[in-house]
Amino acid sequence: MLDVDYHHGNGTQAIFYDRLDVFFASIHGDPHTEYPFFLGYADERGVGASHGFNLNLPLARGTGFVQWRSALHTALRSIAEFRADALVVSLGLDTFAGDPISGFTLRSEDYLRVGEDLADAGLPTVFVFEGGYAVAELGVKTVNVLEGFEQRRR
Repeated sequence: MLDVDYHHGNGTQAIFYDRLDVFFASIHGDPHTEYPFFLGYADERGVGASHGFNLNLPLARGTGFVQWRSALHTALRSIAEFRADALVVSLGLDTFAGDPISGFTLRSEDYLRVGEDLADAGLPTVFVFEGGYAVAELGVKTVNVLEGFEQRRR
């Protein structure tokens, strides 16, 4: 599972934190300064035998696409090393520079690259739409992810 929403996937992490059959990665705003504050720290790696099956990649407010994409590549490498059979993407698009309550600076065209990178994982993929708060731009960003994904799959 991969959560790319600006806010940490604390509920998803809690569900799978002690599981051996699911790898969970989350790229999100640093919980030292961003909601939900109480989960999403880099040292949260899983518990017991599942230690190492949870990967949090918190990033500072103001993070741009180059650094964010590097975190995405780290997450996708970890998912590949886990030998996942499929990829579930929690597709939060509040990483957009124009989002009123988030702090990353991705541009609409960056989401084409996100879709390409996700397709390059080569896994059957399900997108779970989580939205964003720059409502007028959500459609463009969503289409860009899906177009990038589909173009790479062809």
